[in-house]
Formats: sequence, structure tokens, C-alpha cells
Amino acid sequence: MNHTASNPGLSNQPSHPIYNIHFGLLCLSSLLFSASFNMLIPEMPAYLSKMGGAEYKGLVIAFFTLTAGISRPFSGKLTDTLGRVPVMAVGSIVCFICGFLYPLLGNVLGFLLLRLVHGFSTGFKPTATAAYVADIVPQERWGEALGIHGISYSTGMAIGPAIGSAIGQYYSIEILFYSSSALALLSILILMNMKETVKNRHRFSFSLLKISKNDIIDVRVLPAGIITLLAYLPYGVILTLVPDWAHHLGIANKGLFFMVFTIASLVIRFVAGKVSDRFGRVSVIKVGVIILVISLLVMAYADTAYGLLIGSVLYGIGSGVFSPAVNAWTVDLSNPEQRGKAMATMYISLEAGIGLGAFFSGLFFHDILSRVQPMFYASAAVLVLSFFYMQVWKKTPYSRAYHQH
Repeated sequence: MNHTASNPGLSNQPSHPIYNIHFGLLCLSSLLFSASFNMLIPEMPAYLSKMGGAEYKGLVIAFFTLTAGISRPFSGKLTDTLGRVPVMAVGSIVCFICGFLYPLLGNVLGFLLLRLVHGFSTGFKPTATAAYVADIVPQERWGEALGIHGISYSTGMAIGPAIGSAIGQYYSIEILFYSSSALALLSILILMNMKETVKNRHRFSFSLLKISKNDIIDVRVLPAGIITLLAYLPYGVILTLVPDWAHHLGIANKGLFFMVFTIASLVIRFVAGKVSDRFGRVSVIKVGVIILVISLLVMAYADTAYGLLIGSVLYGIGSGVFSPAVNAWTVDLSNPEQRGKAMATMYISLEAGIGLGAFFSGLFFHDILSRVQPMFYASAAVLVLSFFYMQVWKKTPYSRAYHQH
């Protein structure tokens, strides 16, 4: 197997076009999908508190990521058998339906159960989308393409919370939920014109939903999965604590933090993917982790809105460096015939990291603001651990075999 990341010379090979109509539609669909569910995040903790569920704030993100992680083995298998486009469509359809159900389930139990269902959306669409990108883009451009696609997804992450918080402030939470559904619907309509890339497709049968232990994890991509899990634990902490912490520091629009860090991530992604194609995934991943550590230390030390937003900018830069490199590294390590399972493995790790970070931070927080800063310090410590993991991995026989291919 030929690994682009281990051979920087590949970046000097003749360039192939990647900016075509299929790639553009895919990016637009991902932007709308990402905005659809991210626009709910800033208002979710306060909405749950009003229903009397303040102690369950950590479950807002944890439940969402739990079912996203559980659904990954299914989405990975179906992506490789039914095709990329149907699996992407399922993810958007779940988002569309959930937006209409939130206003109808106006109690804590109903809300949390719906968060479980809503998580299936991100368990399906990103897995199939990443595999689709790898299908339509030449290997020597994977880092660049996944970086550009990440810009679209991150744009949704940026504008979603800001728009959602504004809708929550000036209109109502019900309008916010319906707006989320509308964006998901647009994402589905765009997918209707996408060309399928899986040649030997299967017709759907319930036997395809039978998952064996070999369908759950792609052992080839475990190194990328481990670093992803460790690096995304802090993001779960941020999603859970920052809305309340931002409000405490005087930021009225709770989505501003997420908008700032995502814009910073967008800017760096224009070059980060290409850099990983040229200099290798592992080196770029380590740089991203270092920047993420610095950002969390800045957030922990900050006692003003400006300080928190500076930490947000640094977190966005680190995330923009890290994300396309680890996505491309996962593709590098994978078998082309099982690319869906490989991407599912990486996303299982991502969801597990976010979910665990959200769960434990929510459990520790309990609306006690003095506990926010210790959680940021602990998150930075986890990232330091991930850096040392990369150092150890470089010395393993697996790493040497990877670089010899």
C-alpha cells in the first residue's frame, strides 16, 4: 500500500483537478448539515435548565455522541455496501425529523431521548462523506481535499451557533428547532444530484445490519483512532462548559466563542491539508496538538471575554492543523475496499472523545463556575498525553512498516 504521507515527493507529482461540481455540492451539503445541528448547541444547556434538568447538562453532548459512536459500525458497513450517497442522506433525514420533534417533547426525559436519536445523524453522514471525498480525489491530494471539505463543515460549525444563538435571543427556541430542520432539508436536496462512487452496490436487506466484531473497528487505523480520541476529549469539555463560562465573562451571544474558533480553523485549513501532503501527517498532527495545549492554558487563565476569545482563536488554529491531517492519515492507513469502516473507526474515536469529555465535565461542573478552569487544565494534560503517544508510536514496528510502504 502506498502512503502519501510517508513520501513528501508525491506533492510534486502532476496536479489533478479536485474542484469540480461533485466536490462543490458535497461541500455545500456538509456546510448545511453541520450548521443544522451545531446551531442548537449554544441554547441547549439553558433550555435543559428551564425544564429542570440543569444537572444533566453534560448529557446534552454525551448522549448525542453516544449514539453517533454506536451507529458508526453500521454506517461504515453500509457506506461500503449500499453506497456513499444513501448513507449521507440518512444522516440529513434524521436531523430534519429531530428538529420538528424537539418542541413536542417538552420534558427532560423526552429531550434526552431525542438527543440520543439525533446523534445518529452525525454517525452516518460524515462517515460516508469522508469516504466519498477519498473516492473522487487522487491520493496525492487527500490532505488538501479533506482540508477544503473541512472548511465547509467548519463554516457550518461557525455560522450555526452564532445564528442559533441569535434566533434564540430574538425569536424563540421553537423557531430555532424548525430552522435546524430547514437546513437539514436543504442538505438532503443537494444530495439528490450526487453521483454514487461505489461500483458493486448491494440492495438493502436487514442482514446488512448484522454487525460482527470485525465490522466495528478497523485495526489498521487504530493509531489514528487513539490520537483522535485523546485530542477530542477537550472538545467535549468545551462544548459543555463554554456556553456558561462565556456568559459569566460577559459574552452575550453564546455562539460567539464557537464562531471565532471556527473562523480561525477555516483560515488555517486552506494550507494545513497541503502541508500534511508534503511533510507528513504525524509531524503536522504533533504541531496541532501543541497549539491545542497552549489554547486550553490560555482559556484556563483568561478572566475576561477578550482572553477567552484569544484562547478560542488559538484553539481554532490548532484544530485546523490537526483535523485534516488525522483524517488523511486515517485514509492513508486504510484498505481502499474498507474505507467506510476505516472512517467509521476514526469517527467512533472522535465521538467517544467528545462524549467522555462532555460527560465527565458535566458531572464535575454542576453549575459551579469555579470548577471550569480546573477542567481546562485537565484537558490540556490529556492533550500532552496524546503528544507523548505520537512519540511512542513513531518507535513501534507498526510505524516503521507504515513508512516503508
